[in-house]
Amino acid sequence: MVIPSRPTLFCSSPRSYLAMLLLLLLLLLLLLLLPLAMLWQQRSRDARPSWLIHLQHQVAWGALGWAAAWQQRKLERSTRHVGQSQQRALMWCLKRAQSPCSLPRGNTDMSTFRNHLPLTKTSQAQKEESEEKHLPPALPQYHGEASLQATLLGLVTLNKAYPEVLTPGSTACVTPTSPWPSSVPWLGHALGRVSPLGAKDTWTLLLEALISPGLRALEARTAVELLDVFVGLEADGKELAEAIAAGNLGTPLPRRAAELQEALEQGPRGLALRLWPKLQVVVTLDAGGQAEAVAALRALWCQGLAFFSPAYAASGGVMALNMWPEQPQGFYLLPPGVPFIELLPIKAGTREEAASTLLLTDVQREEEYELVLTDHAGLTRCRLGDVVQVVGAYNQCPVVKFTCRLGQTLSVRGEVTDENLFSAALAQAVGQWPGAKLLDHACVESSILDSCDGSAPHYEVFVELRGLRNLSEENRDKLDHCLQEASPCYKSLRFRGSVGPAKVHLVGSGSFRVLRETLATCPSSFPPEMPRVLRLRHLAQLLQKRVIS
Repeated sequence: MVIPSRPTLFCSSPRSYLAMLLLLLLLLLLLLLLPLAMLWQQRSRDARPSWLIHLQHQVAWGALGWAAAWQQRKLERSTRHVGQSQQRALMWCLKRAQSPCSLPRGNTDMSTFRNHLPLTKTSQAQKEESEEKHLPPALPQYHGEASLQATLLGLVTLNKAYPEVLTPGSTACVTPTSPWPSSVPWLGHALGRVSPLGAKDTWTLLLEALISPGLRALEARTAVELLDVFVGLEADGKELAEAIAAGNLGTPLPRRAAELQEALEQGPRGLALRLWPKLQVVVTLDAGGQAEAVAALRALWCQGLAFFSPAYAASGGVMALNMWPEQPQGFYLLPPGVPFIELLPIKAGTREEAASTLLLTDVQREEEYELVLTDHAGLTRCRLGDVVQVVGAYNQCPVVKFTCRLGQTLSVRGEVTDENLFSAALAQAVGQWPGAKLLDHACVESSILDSCDGSAPHYEVFVELRGLRNLSEENRDKLDHCLQEASPCYKSLRFRGSVGPAKVHLVGSGSFRVLRETLATCPSSFPPEMPRVLRLRHLAQLLQKRVIS
């Protein structure tokens, strides 16, 4: 499949880049000075005159338009000359390296780069050591041109698909961090958010969204975090309604509080549209481990709504851009800029690694590759573990879909049960549990919890469900049967007794929210990725303590 080049987003102008830059700076200056000029007559967000709000919105979109058009042209040039673009990206990383560089001086070609910087892979032991120290987490920042392109071009794409979504007061973000990877000065005004992002907790952000019934777009950094928001909304609905009625954020709104309570009483299915009847789209940042949350949101709280992700983010930052919302979900462009990306071929059916990496122009359609990242921060060719399949091309660049993460595999007797195989087997088993809807899951190898007790090693599986409060032994056994059907190797080990049956545990509502809060305090890959296989005992025990069935 060849993805056609995008038409120009805005009419081209004969102005030079310098003239465009000066105009952009003037627009930004106007945007920043307008609120200051009106500060004397306003004491709160609600005090701003409507004409000022609309003027700020128009100025922001003027700046956004010029910046997006500029980035679109840069992307077109770079994707038509991928070899040159990747060479420039590599040299940019080398010149700005924050660690000692072992490369020879002078012009560095790809062969020299590969010979002097061997592939590295973050071992599980290194991750565990860093996480056990409970270091303070770094702020979630995404560097490189891909982040800026994903934000600017994604906003324009979203506005084109849903023209009314970004009008003033039509968007709310319910997590402290936005799904847009790059923070540009005019972003809040261009999005038309009901309140600017800042040092606010999820409770306050959700409260601000709930008092705005005219929302057309709902944002959260990732789907799993949005799932946590809706689960928390159901659990804390009474307190939120009381806060709205009391006017904790301004004017008391008893009628809106009554609408919230009435909407919650009807259950989770379609809740978002009952709360915000004009809502059209949910915006989240795509990353590993999000598929279950998206499926649960689509089936329950966000039923009937479209989903949009501006980019795919891996542990190394923004890896790929979403430029085609009309295409099947999950098609992304791998850009040739910073960070510098290579692809490591994976042998079909074996998941074994190849001897050498490939550049973007060398990949083959329908083949699978592991992403390899180099940036200026560490100057290492790091294997990320994220596997992509090439599904098409945009100019000379590959269009891919992300298939799995190599680090999320289970193995207790040498077998390899990868993330996709296990998730498919679990989905099949849950489908046989009457009334159950899977919200979240995590797996642990029995050795982590010392739960063998003389029996064969096995998988410990923790699930959070909606619609089922107790698991019968018959239902628990269905997962093991589905795993045997999906994996001949697992079935053989089970037949010989080398591996014991998978044990399924039902955890209480909100258990995975607590897990994610704990993960966020560690310098791990989350956010934005969500691990499905836990390697640390204290994390596994956190879920074990919350088992209800």
